Amino acid sequence: MCGLAGFWPLNGARVEGRDAVLAAMGQELHHRGPDAQGAWTDETTGLALVHRRLSIQDLSPTGAQPMTSPSGRYVIVFNGEIYNFKALRKDLEASGEVFRGHSDTEVMLAGFEHWGIEGALDRFNGMFAFALMDRREQRLYLARDRMGEKPLYYGWQGNTFLFGSELKALRQHPDWQGEIDGSALPLLLRHNLLPAPYSIHRNIRKLPPASYIALDLKNTRAHVWPEPKRYWVLESFIGNHWPGTAQEASHQLESLLEGVIGDQMISDVPLGAFLSGGVDSSTVVALMQKQASRPVRTFSIGFDESGFNEAEHAAAVARYLGTDHTELYVTPDDALSLIPEIPRIYDEPFADSSQIPTYLISRLTREHVTVSLSGDGGDELFCGYPRYWATERAWQAQWGISSRLRRLLARLPRSLTAELIRALAPSQWGRSAGAIRRRLVAEDCIAGAGDLSGFYRQRVSFWPAPGEALHDAREPDYALTAATPGELGDDPLKTLMWRDLNWYLPDDILTKVDRAGMACSLETRIPLLDRRIVEFAMGLPAHLNYSGGTGKQVLRDVLYRHVPRELIDRPKQGFAVPVGQWLRGPLRDWAETLLGEQRLREQGWWRPQPIRWLWNEHLSGREDYSFELWGILMFQAWYDEQRRTH
Repeated sequence: MCGLAGFWPLNGARVEGRDAVLAAMGQELHHRGPDAQGAWTDETTGLALVHRRLSIQDLSPTGAQPMTSPSGRYVIVFNGEIYNFKALRKDLEASGEVFRGHSDTEVMLAGFEHWGIEGALDRFNGMFAFALMDRREQRLYLARDRMGEKPLYYGWQGNTFLFGSELKALRQHPDWQGEIDGSALPLLLRHNLLPAPYSIHRNIRKLPPASYIALDLKNTRAHVWPEPKRYWVLESFIGNHWPGTAQEASHQLESLLEGVIGDQMISDVPLGAFLSGGVDSSTVVALMQKQASRPVRTFSIGFDESGFNEAEHAAAVARYLGTDHTELYVTPDDALSLIPEIPRIYDEPFADSSQIPTYLISRLTREHVTVSLSGDGGDELFCGYPRYWATERAWQAQWGISSRLRRLLARLPRSLTAELIRALAPSQWGRSAGAIRRRLVAEDCIAGAGDLSGFYRQRVSFWPAPGEALHDAREPDYALTAATPGELGDDPLKTLMWRDLNWYLPDDILTKVDRAGMACSLETRIPLLDRRIVEFAMGLPAHLNYSGGTGKQVLRDVLYRHVPRELIDRPKQGFAVPVGQWLRGPLRDWAETLLGEQRLREQGWWRPQPIRWLWNEHLSGREDYSFELWGILMFQAWYDEQRRTH
């Protein structure tokens, strides 16, 4: 696991202080690669690359980067792991290739020489982001792995094309402008994240998963935006073509997982796993322990607050499997002390509150190992989120209402008086008229959706109407507004899973895990997102995974062969912290400062009145608006950090 960055001046001119700029960009990525730093420049085009190394495979100098292919044609900086590099190496050796070391990076370069860019990408199985210079064609390639485990930003700032693993590296270039992209703020309000291809900065983009771009470095007269090209298409594997039974599917999945986990346990440094005691992480740990020659190192954290503690479940699974288990109970002060660091760790506004425990468990784990396997991805692949079938039922119920009645209901929130609201909603007594009205406005947005995907988008929005809080709420298109591919047919559950695999998984879950792990110099690996597992899962009929109100049936059946179901079967519990309580207590002064009316007004983006109303309602204890407020608070904290440091 590493970090990379680079730049290319449009006119190919030498940048003043180029080496110092590269060194500064690399230093900002020190946490991603504390073991070494290397740089390379091309005098012909002016392209400059820098790399930070976290040594995992081939700890010798032969694994150092930037790395040049033996022919001299290709130069690469690479972040990630190619899990099938040993098999690829054998194929290349059979073709006459000779290797100096035993790193996956060297195999990648040989693959580009033998198979070309797309041919090599098609063969690579792993998590990666890389920048590759083709010196013969004078072309720069940027690419990202299939599921979006590793990040890659790029874009134009003035006459310089910048790219890197994290925004903090790009900010070290003298041409950095750093304007805030106001069009991204409605998406931040909706989802508490910024989905690809958008970033918080104007003219800086995220490369989408399973994509690459090619920039012609011979063109020195125009700001070209290469269009991302997909080298792998997730929806092409979607179908209901599994020919066997559910039991046969679980046996096939177990066989695949054993192979995948065996590949991902290869490491030249100490390795362990996160363990929450849930289905996904318990399955990964069980199959790790099955293959290990000694107890696997497992890690969990716990909270004393009721409803937020999974450590007891993790400990029970660890005892049954016989792992070498470490747990840490975290006090509110431990978690609260991290909040000032969040803008630096996540580099742009990001507001999934489970970012706090994710960082804390990463920090604990890094004290003992350098690599940790994680169980992320199981819900998206095996229909595990209750919101999937709840959305399907709600959508079917909505379309059972006559179109005339739907139009009438859609008009009500804009005309109801406070008294009529209370009269029509007796179950809402005890809530303020404003809270009831806000709920009805949200239901109005949901009811106005024209298809299942639009309906789902509104249901997973914290602010279904971002214009409540923003002066300019025009929203760009992103993964949740893209057309539904024909391969999904009329399968509602598969449609919702596909949406999350293209949006929630890379832009929330994987962003959270990558930044938290890398902030601690911990490599995280996610076996369930191996292409073999993803392609298999996408071919399973939804009904095999969802039965009797419970999802992930095929994955559960794998786990039940290794862990008693009574240790696993319980209501799904999120990995979160009690932010709502903290905002009324120890975080109140911090939040009050960030949400000050004058401050909101002077910034120019926000409508202060509805935000202040929301804040006061939350403080009263009548409502919990922590999700809605956390996104704005994370933006404000990030904005303060940027003003302090730049």
